[in-house]
Amino acid sequence: MRRREFIRLIGGTAAAWPVVAKAQQPVDIPRIGVVRFGPATAYVDRVEALRSGLRQNGYIEGKNIIIEFRWAETIHQLSEMAADLVRMNVDVIFATSSTEVEAARQATKTIPIVFATHADPVGVGHVASLARPGGNITGLSMLLTELDAKELETLKEALPRLERAGVLFTSTAPSYAPTVRALEDASRTLGIDLVMVSAQGVEDFEGAFSTMSRQQVGGFIAVATPPTLSHRERLAGLALRHQLPSMFGTRENVEAGGLISYAPDLRDLTRRAAAYIDKILKGTKPADLPVEQASKYQLVINLKTAKALDLEIPPSLLARADEVIE
Repeated sequence: MRRREFIRLIGGTAAAWPVVAKAQQPVDIPRIGVVRFGPATAYVDRVEALRSGLRQNGYIEGKNIIIEFRWAETIHQLSEMAADLVRMNVDVIFATSSTEVEAARQATKTIPIVFATHADPVGVGHVASLARPGGNITGLSMLLTELDAKELETLKEALPRLERAGVLFTSTAPSYAPTVRALEDASRTLGIDLVMVSAQGVEDFEGAFSTMSRQQVGGFIAVATPPTLSHRERLAGLALRHQLPSMFGTRENVEAGGLISYAPDLRDLTRRAAAYIDKILKGTKPADLPVEQASKYQLVINLKTAKALDLEIPPSLLARADEVIE
């Protein structure tokens, strides 16, 4: 072999060494920790919405992204599972509502936390402001505090003679206090007495409905929380059994047999949260990502449930409905 050819061969081989070495290095795949209050079976659509959003941003689960799911049955388990994700040192924690965000917030001040359906991130102190969240938390908000007031107004429109309404709430939800204040303000304007009934989980539903029946409420609002969503079939069944018209903050509750819902598209908000995760993984700080607000709300009415309650929905309300379930 000629000297010039030998030098060319050695040079080409040496140039190839870094490429080979780089190919042999383990790829650091980012990990998302998902913590949720409720059974996995209740959130199949939301999980698929998250995966869909990630795919739209170029992430394929198991290929260039890993998702670590943690499903909690109680508030205490929720805190433990959020802490477990922190110990794993995941890159981002997806904690969709205020309840999950609070558990994640208590577990870490450094790992980015993204929410999708937060009730009132400013009101409960999870972000400094919508425009400048500060800290390690950001995402999308459904503005439940303002939404609940509109729900009470809509329930009054469906039940013109309504004078007393039940409010089914979860006191462990961080958004509990501002939501109750908003409902109390709205009730005074509408001339409705409120009967506040707490239910921390499905085991409290039976007693809550017995209380509302004794108090002779004409209908009730179920404040959107993980327990009211994850046990929506049970909730709808009890409402029918007690012959109580119901207003919900998620369309899934009406699909399960509830009477009316007025809410944003929570699946769409979950899908859109993936863009926040993408930006954070690419280096943007949560503090620099403004919180987005839901801009479109849908009125859904279940006429099958109305018939079972022997209730006639006013034509004006039906005309405004985005969807009517026959």
